[in-house]
Amino acid sequence: MRSQCLGDGASPQHAPAHLAADPGQARPPRTLITFQLLLNATALGMAYALVALGFVLALNAAGAVNFAHGDLVVLGGAVAVAAGQSTGLAAPLLLPLVALTLGAAGIVAARVAILPLVARPPEATFVATIALAAIIEHGLTVGLGAAPRTAPALTGSGSFDIAGVALGRQPLAIVVVGSVLVAGVWFLLERTQTGRRMRAVSSDRHMARAVGIPVGRYIMLSLALAGALAGIAGFLLGHQFLVAPTQGAGHMLKAYIAVALGGWGSVPGALLGALGIGFFETFVSAGFGDAWASAALYVGVLVVLAFRPQGLFGEPVGRRA
Repeated sequence: MRSQCLGDGASPQHAPAHLAADPGQARPPRTLITFQLLLNATALGMAYALVALGFVLALNAAGAVNFAHGDLVVLGGAVAVAAGQSTGLAAPLLLPLVALTLGAAGIVAARVAILPLVARPPEATFVATIALAAIIEHGLTVGLGAAPRTAPALTGSGSFDIAGVALGRQPLAIVVVGSVLVAGVWFLLERTQTGRRMRAVSSDRHMARAVGIPVGRYIMLSLALAGALAGIAGFLLGHQFLVAPTQGAGHMLKAYIAVALGGWGSVPGALLGALGIGFFETFVSAGFGDAWASAALYVGVLVVLAFRPQGLFGEPVGRRA
């Protein structure tokens, strides 16, 4: 997955014709390309943020890593592809359908591979969720085929031309939808009684149960929300990056890196870590190519964790329960 693909025709290697040098332009071409790269970077980071936010919500609620989370992202894109082809619904109408379907899938995944193993060693959940990821991947291969599919564009393909700057419709849609969802989740967690109870369950489920909070109900709500966010991310990314059954591991890796960089279990940290990855990949790829961007990202992760093992926004390791 590379950020250059996010801009329709905005790749720095293949700049559109109107970006060619023109003495009459009020703005130099490099500035125009920088604006496009900023949009691409923000869109890619916001998509990663939705994946990472769902990952950390599920982690905090269930107390275990769901290694099938990346495959839920792919499943969201596959649902958008299948529903779009079979129903002919406009892409904006597919968005709530994908969210509801993947919310239900998140609950099913938790009931099958996470919650029944809460009392078992962590390795049991590790193996179970990897098995679930393989089931989803092979199920999609059988159902849709191994060839990549294209999810519908949320606001159509092409770009807007504003003051000589071509801004891709899909990157703009990702930024807008992602920002609304992140703000909505923040409001839910910080400003509502439901969110406070969800955070109480994530912090200490035994204490939450002791004060009368129905722990199971709020764990299910968190896992449903995690699945819905993963599905929406898959839908939004599925137009430029296509939908292929084998993409789950890549999505999972980016979510894991974002959470590790931001601080294990920290929601704001996961969001900032995901945005940082999007910006890093976009600008390093533009300057040096995709291979260097991937290598530099992993080197950067090692450097950050060597000096701050708790992540940029996590609490010191010694203070963890």
